[in-house]
Amino acid sequence: MMSQEHSEDIGSIILHHVSNSEVLVPLHIFGLDMSITKHVIMLWVAGILVITAFLLGTRRYRREEMPVPSGFSNFLELVVDYVHNQIVVPNVGRQYARTWSPLLLAFFTLILTANLLGLIPFFDLIPGGGTATGNPVVTASLAAITFLAIIAAGSLAHGFIGYWKNLAPHGVPWPVLLILIPIEVLGMFVRPFALTMRLAANMTAGHIAMLAILAPIFLMANAWIGIGSVALNVGINFLEMIIALVQAYVFTLLSAVFIGTAINPEH
Repeated sequence: MMSQEHSEDIGSIILHHVSNSEVLVPLHIFGLDMSITKHVIMLWVAGILVITAFLLGTRRYRREEMPVPSGFSNFLELVVDYVHNQIVVPNVGRQYARTWSPLLLAFFTLILTANLLGLIPFFDLIPGGGTATGNPVVTASLAAITFLAIIAAGSLAHGFIGYWKNLAPHGVPWPVLLILIPIEVLGMFVRPFALTMRLAANMTAGHIAMLAILAPIFLMANAWIGIGSVALNVGINFLEMIIALVQAYVFTLLSAVFIGTAINPEH
């Protein structure tokens, strides 16, 4: 029978694992909290891995005039080509695809790398939450970049004033604008909020499920339950890998759709 003490211990472990990461190095600059946490370290690692991958993958392109991709360079080219042709061009438009492909490619690769790093047990040795992209502060920061990119894309395509004029359809009676304009302005903030919560919630939910499935091992102290929990968790871990890829894709796709809407308001 489960003891209340063990239940509370398991609950505290789950909350600690998925909560915001603890401060490892306190740091304040000009009154701003710039403390280094586990999630900061994981973002640094993810960023370094992405930059290193692109430097290695494009080395032949930078050294040769007529390079023939092979091995990792070929794989990297497939990723870049997919993001550019399957996500950016259909949603942003071919005219502006080269402008916004670097940002959206950076979103996809960074988020995917950070998602996968959260599944590596080694990082559990560092105090704090499970994965950086499960932290709403991290996802809100990424969504804020998308928010600024939407405004920048609309302003570059139609001018700053023209972008704000395009928030409401042309030819709409002014009484309708009194209702429509506040809705459109609210929608500007709802989009990044949706990006924030979608990514953070999905990456956190997987870790909660894995921890909850492992909990009966300690609560029941039963070998058969332990084998079943471990086997089920292995399956969920593979599912988490798929979710890591899907969530990186969804964030990139929605960002492309929002940027494309600012450039092509008629759509």
